[in-house]
Amino acid sequence: MITFGLDTFGDVTNDAEGKPLTHAETIRNLVEQGVLADRVGLDFFGIGEHHTPDMPLSAADVVLAAIAARTSEIHLGSAVTVLSSDDPVRVFQRYSTLNAVSGGRAEVILGRGSSVDSFPLFGYDLADYEDLFEEKTHLFAELLKGGPVTWQGKTRATLHEQDVVPHTDPFPTWIGVGGSPQSVVRAASHGFSLMLAIIGGHPRRFAPFSELYLHALEKFGRTPLPIGIHSPGHVAPTDEQAQEEFWPHYLDVISRLGKTRGFATPTPQSYAHEVGPHGALFVGSPDTVAEKMARTMKELKASRFDLKYGIGGLSHESLMRTIELYGTEVVPKVRELLAQPSA
Repeated sequence: MITFGLDTFGDVTNDAEGKPLTHAETIRNLVEQGVLADRVGLDFFGIGEHHTPDMPLSAADVVLAAIAARTSEIHLGSAVTVLSSDDPVRVFQRYSTLNAVSGGRAEVILGRGSSVDSFPLFGYDLADYEDLFEEKTHLFAELLKGGPVTWQGKTRATLHEQDVVPHTDPFPTWIGVGGSPQSVVRAASHGFSLMLAIIGGHPRRFAPFSELYLHALEKFGRTPLPIGIHSPGHVAPTDEQAQEEFWPHYLDVISRLGKTRGFATPTPQSYAHEVGPHGALFVGSPDTVAEKMARTMKELKASRFDLKYGIGGLSHESLMRTIELYGTEVVPKVRELLAQPSA
């Protein structure tokens, strides 16, 4: 089944005069954005965990529950949950509760965290980066099986025949991967779906990860599972408008993040490449974004595309327009393109 979603990191938005909104206003607006995503027929709405002043969505499941109370169809989940610095039992309990509140619409995307702000915040050592994710992913997989859990590791307390509540049906679980083959194989080994996080460069360079995942599923004796794509974007009535609206905020955010995460400062030339047919930004008119999405999904054998909309400094009104255009024009066009026989 082909599905389409939206992801957000809850970037602080600006008012009409360019003044940043408060965290409370940003979060309340986010609920409205999730409700609109349901209204325009999208399949999924995800919130990525962050702990910074410009991305204050540290309790995504609470916001998702508020959206669940006002929607009826759309699936709701994380994008991503930084499992390495969280407790798998608590993550399972929170999303099981969301699954109950939403009537079986919860999903979770687990990740190691490309942004490591949560490690010092919760007292974890970055030296344990790999061990934390490996052990906690294993425990989360055990919890999803249901029934009493027995587990032992180095990174949390041992469980022995522990009944973890609330009881719930298994909900879709993904592993977010930004460039680690080990994470691709880990997803296959646990029977989790694969979400490719593509934030720069040619999306086609992720094709080997799709092949590795499909081969690993076969090796582990598992049936085929979905491959998804998470990429940033912005939709406006014309290419020119979308690119002009997105550029100053993209330049500001990537320049600031680059100081700690090693990103190169964007230039007009690099931006033109990223929004072009060979880049990772899905910025443009509905037709332009749809054609790029359909081509990328075919190249990566993906059945799910989650557009990471929004970036710090854009207005709530422009984000609502992006959601409207994405749901009513982009996604129907992509479905039409994917239904056409390959040349």
